[in-house]
Amino acid sequence: MSLNARERHRTSDELGANLVISGLTTEELRQRLGFTTGQLDAAMAARTSDPAEVWLVRDYLESVIARRGATPFPYSVLTEDARRMAQIWFDLATPPPPEP
Repeated sequence: MSLNARERHRTSDELGANLVISGLTTEELRQRLGFTTGQLDAAMAARTSDPAEVWLVRDYLESVIARRGATPFPYSVLTEDARRMAQIWFDLATPPPPEP
């Protein structure tokens, strides 16, 4: 599963919107996922060499947003239909539980 430039841009925008909705800072997200700054920057830009990291960020943000009773910004590329294929191609990890 490879994203073209337009899909990477949209995904990055959608991740950014959900970061805002989550109420987390970039540093909090980085720490909770155990990412380096470079890993998180690459995942948020959808330019990582490991697409599973982008999915992990997506899924963690969604879990935080749900825990807070908010509605996430919808994803146009990282959809549940796309997840089925991503699970075949990549070793998708389960995100850690959101902190209270």
